Formats: sequence, structure tokens, C-alpha cells
Amino acid sequence: MNKKVALHTLGCKLNFSETSTIGKQFLDRGFEVVNFKNSADVYLINTCTVTENAARECRQIVRRALRQNPEAHIIVTGCYAQLSPGDIAGIEGVDIILGNNEKFKLFSLIDNFNKRELSCTFVSPTNQLNEFGAAYSTDADSRTRAFLKIQDGCDYKCTFCTIPLARGKSRSMNPKDVLEEFKSLVNLGYKEIILTGVNVGDYGKYIGSNLFPLLKKMINVPGKFRIRISSIEPNLLTDDIISLTADNEKMCKHFHIPLQSGSKEILKLMQRRYTADFYYKLINKLKNKISDVGIGVDVIVGTPGETEEKFNETKKFLVDLPISYLHVFTYSERPNTKAIELSGTVDKVERKRRNKVLRILSERKKQIFYNEMLNKELEVLFESDNTTKTIKGFSSNYVRVEKYYEHELVNNFCNIKITEANSEICKGKIIGKNIPVDLHIR
Repeated sequence: MNKKVALHTLGCKLNFSETSTIGKQFLDRGFEVVNFKNSADVYLINTCTVTENAARECRQIVRRALRQNPEAHIIVTGCYAQLSPGDIAGIEGVDIILGNNEKFKLFSLIDNFNKRELSCTFVSPTNQLNEFGAAYSTDADSRTRAFLKIQDGCDYKCTFCTIPLARGKSRSMNPKDVLEEFKSLVNLGYKEIILTGVNVGDYGKYIGSNLFPLLKKMINVPGKFRIRISSIEPNLLTDDIISLTADNEKMCKHFHIPLQSGSKEILKLMQRRYTADFYYKLINKLKNKISDVGIGVDVIVGTPGETEEKFNETKKFLVDLPISYLHVFTYSERPNTKAIELSGTVDKVERKRRNKVLRILSERKKQIFYNEMLNKELEVLFESDNTTKTIKGFSSNYVRVEKYYEHELVNNFCNIKITEANSEICKGKIIGKNIPVDLHIR
């Protein structure tokens, strides 16, 4: 009987692509990949360190795994493992701790998966995080949209962020290798490929390239597919990329663009590389140049120095922006960051209140965005689901679609005309069928 491995991912899309690649290593060695809720011989947890919840989440997940199988081999890797291996070593039941350089080398570092009395740690110093570990969706991943890692690390010095400490300097996959992996994913039948990295827009730095020529080569690959950029810094979203997205249907009409604050003073304290005025002009340029573009925004509330007045600046700034939704994060103190040395600490209860205010604003923004889709046709890529009751998918501009399960729609594009919309659900019909089929869009 094959041994079983269960994989759990915390954090960003980059982590999901890396977990999938690690899972492929297990598959190639005869392991069966099972749901993390099931009993397994090995449990691998790929961690994140963006918030202060990293330690608590990791501890809870380890306990959950050991409840399924007390004799299971527990591996913890990822950014939290890179930054705090000593803390993880103190969690009862953890066998192996792997840093970000070591996560793809686990089979050369681990000779057996027997339970250990003491955990073993394999973590390189931050200044040695200079390798590029290729990562992409594999058959260890049940998704029909593929993640392709093209970049890692970050040279930015944002005062609140630990990612450069956990990931090292910016580095990129060779363009030739990216195209080979991209073509492989297309040939495997993936119809949406999401380009991931710590700072995707920084792709090509130090290797004489950049993101735009890479995208041009990708869209020329034969096949019916589309490309989505997971996230891109506003100062790296060039006019060339905007024009390419406007003119080519293979580019998703959707950008996720971190803002973090609408206050010029807070942006300066954060050491961000743009101004609020620059960001405002960029968003309006996108709305003017790309029809029905979907725009997501990251924002952090409660950073040191964010007075009530400065928070209200951010709120007003966002109210006036023609965006589609927000991802709202509550600031949390992270070790070894400049932000924890800044004055003007915001009470944690107030941080949560501000988070709630912006989440309500996000719902309003989504309702406005959905209303703009009324009587328009959207091309939706439907994905497989874990149940036989519903099937879900995304449009190019990131409208989520759900309908009753029909097997022939799995991993296929379908044109839908939107007929109803509210803050949570839109309804439409599949174009080309004799009898309209109700669809629910979230």
C-alpha cells in the first residue's frame, strides 16, 4: 500500500504553486496525496509570516494533523519556518523544519519519514536565499487554473514587511524556462495560468529582461487560454502591459494592485515607491483604457502613525476610486521590521474597527462593479468542484460564477449574459442555449 501525504498551504498564491510542486515530488516517489482532513503518514505545512497569527496557526494545524495520526511525520516549511525555526522546534510533534532554500530539496535532506524524538532543522541564512526554486501547478493540485511561479524575493524595504527577510533578494526564472513550463501547462489542458511571485512586476531584474516581453511571448503560444497576473506593484504596471491587456483577449482584464494606504504621510512612513496621486491616476487610466477591467486593492489599516484623520483620508481615497473590491489587512507587529520602532501605535480594537469599515466599503464596491456588468456578456472559465451540486468559475475580469453542476462545463469557457445583480449574487444565462440557464455569480 502506498504511503499517504497531506499538504496544507497558508498565505499567498505563490505558496500554493510551491506546495503543488513539492506534492509532485511525493507523487513521483509513489506517495498518494490525500486531503489534509484525512489520516496520512506525512503532513507538510507550507507557512506564511505576513501576520502575527503565523505561530498560532502553525501550532493549531500541527495539532490537527496529529489528531488524525499521532505517529505521522510532520514537516513545516515556508516563510514562518525560515524566520522562526526555533519557535517551530518548540511545537510538540514537529519532525522536520525546512527553510525556503530547502523546501524543494526535502528528499535529499530526509532519508526516512519515521517519527523523531527531536525536530531537525534545515534553514539557510537570509543572505543565502539566492536560489530560484521553480514552482507550478501539478497533478498534486486539484485546481483547473494553474499557478506558475516566475519570480521570488523582493528588494523593496517596506517598513511593515518581513517578506524580504523570509524570501531574500529579487530573482527571476530564466525566460526560456518560463516559456517551457508555460507551454507544458497549456498542453496539460490548463486554460488559465496565473503568474505568481513575491513581486511579479519586478520579473527580469538582474537577468536583462522584464515582464512585458515575457507576456508578449506567452500570448503567442498557440491555444485557447488566458493569463492572469496574481498581483503587481503600481509603480511596475507599465503602459506597455496596460496596452497589451487592452488589446489581447488572452490577457485577463483584471489587476490586483497593492495600495496599502491612501494617506500620503502613511505611504511615506511605509516606504512605498509611489504616491497616492500616482496611484489615483493609474487606476483611472486602467478604467479608461480597458473595458470592464476588474481592479482589486490591498490596504492595511492600523499601521503606526495612522491617526483617525489619516484613516479617513484612506477611506475617502478608496470611496473615490473606481475599483472592484478590497483585500483589507489589519497591521500586526512583526519582529525585525522598521514599523515596530515607529511612534503612534494604534489600539488593536481600533484596528479591527477600521478593518470592518473598509470591508463594508469593499462590499459596496463589489455591488457597483456587478451592476456595471448588467446586460453584458462575460466569458467564464468553469472549474471542477469537490461536489456534484455546483460548479464555479471566473470571468476574465474576476467575476465569480456558480451554477448547478454540469460535467461538460468543467475546464471550459462559456459566454454568459448578466441579467440581474445585487451585492452578493448576479444571475445570467448561457448564450447559445435554447433554454436560458440560471447562473449565480458571486
